[in-house]
Amino acid sequence: MATNGLNLKAVSAAEAQLARISVQGSARHPHLLALVEGSSPHSARDIADAVHLLCSVHGHHPGLVEQALGLCPAGPAHQWLAGAADAFERERLYLVRLTAAVGPIPSTPGAAETEATLLAQRHALEILARSERRGCALGAATALVSDWWPIRRLLDRAAARVGIEAPVPSLPDEGSIIAVIQAECDSPAAERAMAFGGEQMLLQNRGLFDLMEARAAARDRLDS
Repeated sequence: MATNGLNLKAVSAAEAQLARISVQGSARHPHLLALVEGSSPHSARDIADAVHLLCSVHGHHPGLVEQALGLCPAGPAHQWLAGAADAFERERLYLVRLTAAVGPIPSTPGAAETEATLLAQRHALEILARSERRGCALGAATALVSDWWPIRRLLDRAAARVGIEAPVPSLPDEGSIIAVIQAECDSPAAERAMAFGGEQMLLQNRGLFDLMEARAAARDRLDS
């Protein structure tokens, strides 16, 4: 009976993580929606800027998933992270190709402040990936993989603009995320750490889209 209770607890943690991603993830950010829909009068320029900023944060190797894998002991989380790292490496290469294809980053006021923000975000992701709290890195990694799907829509729109064929995504699906959280989230402490990692990861991505939106507004003011 205790084992069944533990499994129910883990499933609840997985459902909470997916709900967290749905509510706090990039899919709800108005700037991402505007970029995907192409509703801005300067959408080509704004998309190019977004691709460059995404590459600055998520285009480095090793990234969050790879770093988490390197520090994860053998077990279900290690197996899941290995598959996620392989899939995310293909996404990273796609992002790097797109960054070269969209041309130089658009000139925008506040370049030094932008670079400082991007550096802080990369540092924050590294801290999450290297956390010693069991569940934290996995929470961040599962959040990143899930949150990448709406970001992928933006990348594919950019690819269509520059004539690059979008590769078929191979990221872990929702079922595998539920399964790995069910396997790993076996205590209240692990559940809290996973929630923290997920929340902080989503916060970084939202902050990145906030930065893109502010940069687009700054360029618009120069044009007016």
